[in-house]
Amino acid sequence: MDTVNIRQAIAAAKAHEKTTGQLACLLKARVSSLHHAVQLPPQNIVPALLNFILHYIDQVPEFIDAVDSIANECNITDYTEPVITIAKEFFMQPPNLIDGHEGLNALMDESYLAHRLIEEVNDRFMCCYNTPLVPMDMTRSNLIIHHLVGEPFANQLDQAVHLITDNLQNRDLVFVPEACKEDRSKRWESDLQRWPCLVDNLSVNLLLNGQTVRIVIH
Repeated sequence: MDTVNIRQAIAAAKAHEKTTGQLACLLKARVSSLHHAVQLPPQNIVPALLNFILHYIDQVPEFIDAVDSIANECNITDYTEPVITIAKEFFMQPPNLIDGHEGLNALMDESYLAHRLIEEVNDRFMCCYNTPLVPMDMTRSNLIIHHLVGEPFANQLDQAVHLITDNLQNRDLVFVPEACKEDRSKRWESDLQRWPCLVDNLSVNLLLNGQTVRIVIH
């Protein structure tokens, strides 16, 4: 599935940020009000957050390409394509909910929608069939971005994802046993080495159940 247009949109937003510093200013204003579960580095806080967001956004076309490749090899394209098509549309035809946002700020919202959609679909597959549809786990990264987007807007984005996933489920487009007819766990074990959850590689920490998840930039 072609991701050229998404990559071009990301490149344009990065150029916009270099000129305006818009998202960096927004992050600077939000640092003091971030949830206590997000533990920041002692120095260079805004650059660390900006770097985290850039990686998060860059992962969307990477994920789309990865899912497309895995789905083709596993013969499950019929079930993954509706999900990936919607993820692409978040970038190409952003929902009205994001109106007024621009540059990397808008792409952060759009990326959150895409990553949360995959997370929600996987969660429902786990409940129904004890296996995810695709081998991507962005849960911790999504939690951090949720805090950066801020409430109540992040909750509105979550609600939009829930409604879209409900529609996919009600129409039997994705959530069918045939999507899990093969055991892909061994194949996915190697795939996951290429797309680990972002927080394993970045300098923002997240406190989960009283334990700090350490993240280091490489």
